[in-house]
Amino acid sequence: MALTTYLEAIRQGIWEEMEKDERVFILGEDVGVYGGAFKVTAGMLDHFGPQRVIDTPISESAIVGAAIGASYMGMRPVAEMQFIDFISCAFDQITNVAAKSRYRWGAGVPIVIRGPSGGNTHGGPFHSQNVESYFFHTPGLKIVQPSTAYDAKGLIKAAIRDDDPVLYLEHKYLYRRIKEEIPEDDYVVPIGKATVRRKGNDLGIITYGAAVYTALEAAESLTAEGVETEVLDIRTILPLDEEAVLETAKKVSKVIVLHEACLTGGAGGEIVARIAEKAFDFLDGPVMRVAAQDTPVPYSPPLEEYFLPQTDDVLQAARKLLAY
Repeated sequence: MALTTYLEAIRQGIWEEMEKDERVFILGEDVGVYGGAFKVTAGMLDHFGPQRVIDTPISESAIVGAAIGASYMGMRPVAEMQFIDFISCAFDQITNVAAKSRYRWGAGVPIVIRGPSGGNTHGGPFHSQNVESYFFHTPGLKIVQPSTAYDAKGLIKAAIRDDDPVLYLEHKYLYRRIKEEIPEDDYVVPIGKATVRRKGNDLGIITYGAAVYTALEAAESLTAEGVETEVLDIRTILPLDEEAVLETAKKVSKVIVLHEACLTGGAGGEIVARIAEKAFDFLDGPVMRVAAQDTPVPYSPPLEEYFLPQTDDVLQAARKLLAY
C-alpha cells in the first residue's frame, strides 16, 4: 500500500464524497482552474465540471453566504478559505446565520468550511493563524483539526456527511510532511472522539493538530528520564471529547495542555477548566498550559520559532510539573 500525504488524504476524501453524492460541491477562490492555493482541489474541475467546482470572487462572506443558501436548497457545499486567516471576513455568516439556523427554525446547514491554518511555514501574521478560539464560543458549530493522513481523510468525509456546519482546519505544515498508509475502503473518523497517540502513566499531554508531533517528541525525550507520557489527540475541538480528557487526567494525575494558538483565550483554557472541575481529586499538580506567545505571528523565522511552542517548552513544563 502506497504512502499518502496529509494533503492527498484530504483531496481523496472530498473527491470520494463528490463521486458518491451529487449534492456535494466545492466553492472558493482559485479552487477550479488553479486547483487551490495548495493544490487540494487539483483535477477536480476537469473531472466534476464547473457546476460543482466553482471559482468565486475574493469575498469570504459571499463564499460562506452562498454555501449557506445552497445548503438550504438541499446541497452540501465544501467552502475553501484560501488561508484560514481570512475566515474572519465571514464571521457574521458563520456565527449568526449558519451556527444558529437549526436553533432558530430547525434547518440544518450541512456545510464544511475548510482551509490551511497554523504556522511554522514563515507566512507572517496574515497567513499563519490558528482561528479555532474565535469560533469555539459559538454553539451550533463543530470544529475539527486532524493530525494524521488517516484522520484527515476520515474527518473530511465525516464533516461533509454531517448535517450541521463544520469548520475543518488543515495544518499546512503537515500537508506534505505527514505520510502514512490509509485504507482504500470507505471509512470515517467520528467527529467528537479523541484518540490516544501514546500511552503512559506518569504524565499526560492533551493536544491537537501539528502540536501532536511536538508532544510525541517531548514524550520520547522524557522516556530517557524514566517518565512514561500519555499523548491524547482530541482531534475534535468542538464538541470536546470530555470523557477522554477526564480519563487521561485521572489516569496520569499530572497534565499539560498544549496547542499552537496563543495562550490567552485559547481552547486549552476550557480543557483545563473541565479537568479542574471534574477531576480535581485525581490531580497531583496544577494543570499547565503550553501555547504560543500572545502576539501576532512573526514573519521572521527565528522570531516565529520563538513564538511557537517548541519541544523544549513542553519539556520545561513537564519537568516543573513532575517535580511538583
